[in-house]
Amino acid sequence: MENLHSRIIGKGKAFVILHGFLGMSDNWKTLGKAFAEKGFQIHLVDQRNHGRSFHHKDFNYDLMCADLYRYAQAHHIEKMVLLGHSMGGKTAMEFACRHPEKVDKLIVADIAPKYYPEHHQTILAGLQAIDFDKVTSRKAADDVLSNYIKELPIRQFLLKNLYWREKGVLDFRFHLEALIYNIKEVGKALAPDWICDSNTLFLRGANSSYILESDHEAIRHQFPNSKITSIPDTGHWLHAEDPKQFFDMVMAFLYPT
Repeated sequence: MENLHSRIIGKGKAFVILHGFLGMSDNWKTLGKAFAEKGFQIHLVDQRNHGRSFHHKDFNYDLMCADLYRYAQAHHIEKMVLLGHSMGGKTAMEFACRHPEKVDKLIVADIAPKYYPEHHQTILAGLQAIDFDKVTSRKAADDVLSNYIKELPIRQFLLKNLYWREKGVLDFRFHLEALIYNIKEVGKALAPDWICDSNTLFLRGANSSYILESDHEAIRHQFPNSKITSIPDTGHWLHAEDPKQFFDMVMAFLYPT
């Protein structure tokens, strides 16, 4: 199995960041640089079937945890700060449960350990509708996507995955076929009998419905050494909507006064 692709910034204590579904490490570049300036070696990791990492027909959290463990071994990471957003947060939670000795502190951005019903159908339909035999520009791809997704920021987020596979031929960096085939895996719950004692921060967007008040009890049961904090006026992409507040809250968690 190939190793995961990453962008490594800075020197110091290992700090691994995992993006969400249909994202990639580049989404975290600005925040990664800011964390690196505080004395961390930041590992912006592309999970399998995303970004510049390998494509594989199999895709689930067990495999993504195994990928991350191999990555830590390859980069001689004994202990890390681990941050994951959305799907990356699910990977991070499972990894911390399976390998507590590897995780110093855990930050989970806007996701709970519970089951989530499938809710990416419209986005996936829009991505499937882009025919790269006919679509040869970012503008043309956006025109197709706009028939499915009205919100420009979401389209811009998705279209960051475009690249020139060869001269004149666009493609997506993510492995769309494998992600669609395995879409049921993305919403799966963490095994309810897994308990993680790592010092954990759950950061939620105040306007997001991914972590509800009714989820707090289950979170505290599985992550007894955790706190849950909201970032005002943000939704699911809280780190992009208010990066300063996100940065400040993470730093306050890592270095409490």
